[in-house]
Amino acid sequence: MRNIISDFLRSLLESVRDLAPIVIVIAVFQILILQQPIPDLGGLITGTIMVVVGLALFVRGLQMGLFPIGETMAHAFARKGSVFWLMAFAFLLGFGTSIAEPAVIAIAHKAAQAAAEGGVIADNAQSLEKYALGLRYTVGLAVGVALMFGVLRIIKGWPVQYMIIGAYIIIVIITPFAPQEIIGIAYDSGGVTTSTITVPLVTALGVGLASSIKGRNPMIDGFGLIAFASVTPIAFTLIFGMIV
Repeated sequence: MRNIISDFLRSLLESVRDLAPIVIVIAVFQILILQQPIPDLGGLITGTIMVVVGLALFVRGLQMGLFPIGETMAHAFARKGSVFWLMAFAFLLGFGTSIAEPAVIAIAHKAAQAAAEGGVIADNAQSLEKYALGLRYTVGLAVGVALMFGVLRIIKGWPVQYMIIGAYIIIVIITPFAPQEIIGIAYDSGGVTTSTITVPLVTALGVGLASSIKGRNPMIDGFGLIAFASVTPIAFTLIFGMIV
């Protein structure tokens, strides 16, 4: 029990340290540059405390749950020797985490609202929800495919840089053919997919798999999956814009 409390307090201090620069920047600009009082100071302080505690709990939860289970399942699939099930697990992991990613949900709803305001889709609840859901599923499909290729790269030992360069070349080629309204959303979707839920599980999967395969270096081969998860949503969202 004492160790749990000690670990949580350590995570709490780390959260305070990580958020301190943001608080200082906001305070300096609000007080010294804008020279205005901070609005709703009590609510701001309460919200900041809740963010600090929530971040500490979240990070501790990752360390206790998601990282171990990701690495454990990667080891288990590697020992089983079934490439099919490993690829299936990678796809479903990528798809599921992206669908549940708060950043993806947020940008999908904002994109739907912008599309309605721009006359791209009808401005009603059904059209907005359908567009946002379609965008989320597209991003989830992209991340699932990305993890499949990333896992295959680890198994085969392919250099990651050439695959990433090839993916970006494809994106540059198809961008001029996509509607102007979707290009910015597509490029942003590559960033929002790699956030709070996706990154820990994907990292654990890559490192765990590389550690389980003889001849693979976890430091060299275990990383790179995040890059795949960032680049493929751009291409898939561009194609989504062409279709929709």
